[in-house]
Amino acid sequence: MVLALSASVYSQQTSDWRGPGRDGVYPEQRLLSQWPQEGPEVAWTIEGIGQGFSSPAFAGGKIYVTGMIDQTGYLFILSEDGTIEKRFEYGPEFHDSYPGTRSMPIIKDGLLYIVTGMGRLLCLDAETGREIWSRDAVNDFGGENNRWGITENLLIDGKRIFFAPGGKEHNIVALDRFNGDIIMTSSGTGKGELSAYCSPLLVKFPEREILVTMMENSIVGVDANNGQYLWSHPHTNRNKIHANNPLHLDGSIFAFSVEAGSVKLKLSEDGSRVAEEWRNEMDPLQGGVIILDGYIYGSGYRNRGWFCIDWGSGETLWNSGELAWGAVIYADGMLYIYTERGELALVRPDKGKFDIVSQTSVTIGTEQHFAHPVINNGRLYVRRGNAMIVYNIGY
Repeated sequence: MVLALSASVYSQQTSDWRGPGRDGVYPEQRLLSQWPQEGPEVAWTIEGIGQGFSSPAFAGGKIYVTGMIDQTGYLFILSEDGTIEKRFEYGPEFHDSYPGTRSMPIIKDGLLYIVTGMGRLLCLDAETGREIWSRDAVNDFGGENNRWGITENLLIDGKRIFFAPGGKEHNIVALDRFNGDIIMTSSGTGKGELSAYCSPLLVKFPEREILVTMMENSIVGVDANNGQYLWSHPHTNRNKIHANNPLHLDGSIFAFSVEAGSVKLKLSEDGSRVAEEWRNEMDPLQGGVIILDGYIYGSGYRNRGWFCIDWGSGETLWNSGELAWGAVIYADGMLYIYTERGELALVRPDKGKFDIVSQTSVTIGTEQHFAHPVINNGRLYVRRGNAMIVYNIGY
């Protein structure tokens, strides 16, 4: 009876990367359109959750976040008021350059999925932390770890969980999320391109489903059901960093990376081919973009500043250096920006100007301001290293 109840509590919830559409858009309503001069009210803060850059996840009235302590990864389960209720050790974490946890936990049907910076994919019971199954990108799929650790945010669709270990044979895989068995495997481009920090996109056509991701040198599309290679498009930079997930809108793929810039690819009617529509210099490192009402909002890294780009033409409408580069999400008519300097800003989307409405700073926590913020139940969650700050942004 307890297990059935637990499954029911979790069954309708999928906590996903950058919101339910994996596009940075959160469905929250009744949020403040302007903050007080000192910033939004702080609901609570917590420290001691370990080193990491992963965002929190939510399910069953609990908050889930990962952190590394003494080179070991831990899953922390918090109450809605920030009290640590449980802590589970899940094994070694990435402790070289920029040490700490990377990927956000993904929760579905009472199961929690983590991919560590070392490339180990784990399925845990979300209530007890018990390991149900695990797979390893290197040992099981012939992949290699990269310079800054595996950073993929896993994608769930039905019973499938998608992962790009980067092996020559098992370049991109779909696993049965209940037992870890291989459902689909693909060699990708067939060139053994390594994993490149990217989180995947699933595009559904009447004829087929396409799994789109970025490997070390290419934007790649494969048939999500049988692994057939469909197409690829060159997209390169010197460090092989493609840490932003591609987006799909109106039959086009939008992909963007540091140095490589941004590119819009038009899909054929059945998704089996792509053709380049335009390129733009905006080159986000890892902060994502928002596509809204025909315009793209995001920040460049080498090409500094915040950009507004016309979705149809690729023209830059404005470029502002008022804030440092960073992550951006959207809810209830406003952009939420968290920069690498710790600036936290509320920005009104405007094709004519960079319109900062309110601004504050994140001062607690450790190390870099890299984690993507999350909005849940009228609150804004900002993780910085061993700390998380939670703001009341609703009314």
